[in-house]
Amino acid sequence: MRRTAVLRLARPLTGAALAVVVAGLAAAPAYGGDGGSLDVFPSTAVPGGDVSVNTAACGADGTANGDASAVGAGRFTLAPSAHEGQAIGQFRVPPSAQPGTYEIVAQCTEGGRRVSGDLVVTLAASRQQVHPRGSVKTGVGGALGPDPVQTAAGVAALAVAAAGGTWLLHRRARGDGI
Repeated sequence: MRRTAVLRLARPLTGAALAVVVAGLAAAPAYGGDGGSLDVFPSTAVPGGDVSVNTAACGADGTANGDASAVGAGRFTLAPSAHEGQAIGQFRVPPSAQPGTYEIVAQCTEGGRRVSGDLVVTLAASRQQVHPRGSVKTGVGGALGPDPVQTAAGVAALAVAAAGGTWLLHRRARGDGI
C-alpha cells in the first residue's frame, strides 16, 4: 500500500522536473560556430607580457576597436589578417596589473557587433608541463636494493623454491606420493 502512494507522488514530481528541464533548454541561447567570440592568446599572461586577440565576427575585411581597459591596457585596434578572415590585434598587459580574470572586449567597426574574451593575469609565468622525476616513496620497497648481497640471496631463494616445487610436482605426477 505504501509503495503505491510513493509511485502516485513520484509521477507528478517527475513530470514537473522534466517540464523545468525542457523550459530551461528552450530558454537557453543557442551558440553556433559563427566566430562570435574574441580569442585571447595566451589566455594567461603576466604583467608586462604581450597578448594577441582575434575574432572572425567582423567578417573577412572587417576591423574592430578593442578595449583592454579592464586590465589597464587601454584601447587597441583589430585589423584584417590573412588568417581565414579574422581581425587581429595586440596589446601589452601593464606592469602594474594585479592577478585576476579580466574581460577583453572588441566592437566591430561595421555593424557594431560586440565580442568578448577572458584574460587571466598571474604573477608567475606559466611553465611548460613538468614531467615527474625520481622514485615514489610508497613504503613497499623495491626489487633491487643497493645491497648486492641481499639481491643475490633473494634470487637464490626464489631459484630454490622453483626447483623444489618442480621436483614435488614431478613426484606427484609419477605417483610416488609426497
